[in-house]
Amino acid sequence: MLRILFLGDIVGEPGRKTVINELSSIKERFEIDFIIANGENAAGGRGITPKIAIDLLRAGVAVITTGDHVWDQSEIMDFMELEPRVLRPINYPEGTVGAGSMVLDTAKGKVAVLNAQGRSFMQPPLENPFLMLEAEIERLKEAEDVRVIFLDFHAETTSEKIAIARALDGKLSAVVGTHTHVQTADEQIFPGGTAFLCDAGMCGPLESVLGRMIDPVIERFKTATPRRFPVAKGAVGLRGAIIEIDEMTGKAVKIDRFSEDYSD
Repeated sequence: MLRILFLGDIVGEPGRKTVINELSSIKERFEIDFIIANGENAAGGRGITPKIAIDLLRAGVAVITTGDHVWDQSEIMDFMELEPRVLRPINYPEGTVGAGSMVLDTAKGKVAVLNAQGRSFMQPPLENPFLMLEAEIERLKEAEDVRVIFLDFHAETTSEKIAIARALDGKLSAVVGTHTHVQTADEQIFPGGTAFLCDAGMCGPLESVLGRMIDPVIERFKTATPRRFPVAKGAVGLRGAIIEIDEMTGKAVKIDRFSEDYSD
């Protein structure tokens, strides 16, 4: 079996430092073969820089996915031209810098990673992910002869995440959602063999509001006036999922939520 660890949205310095420091131990303890992490909030809570991406890759992350904050650090655009292991959502218009999928060889065969963004309550509005993903999955299977395919679906609503996983059931190995920073408890394997978790949660400060300092967020809700939302500090929780996949068939056989806390 191929065992994949997926880590949800890495938030700021606390999240990325904990991932970098703990990843080797996690990989060994859980016998992980392949690691994917969403890094779109790794730079001060908004976007990702080339340096941070390099640090995460050196720490053992095989592929970094993103979402609606992918361009918040402008220097990442040039970096994506050189580093295919950092993905942006596949449903950006043709000609957009970067790519939304890639294939890597492992000791247990090829692994394809896809990144897509939902459209419900999401900005910017992108192309229809349902149509683009079906076409890309077929291309990967035919052109790359890949069986194990993982999708990070970065979306706001549970309904869109569930719907896309149901639509793609049996066509890929796993669909794990990101963006809300709150880990859901609906891990399951659909009838066609696709593992699913609505949201992986975040890798960030525990005493926070979605990784941000608590008081400014409360004040924003109370006053409806602008506030800065600095990344919180303190103990960090790493959240995600571990999926076991039959590398011969590409079907998932097991999915477990990953959840560990670390003191500051």
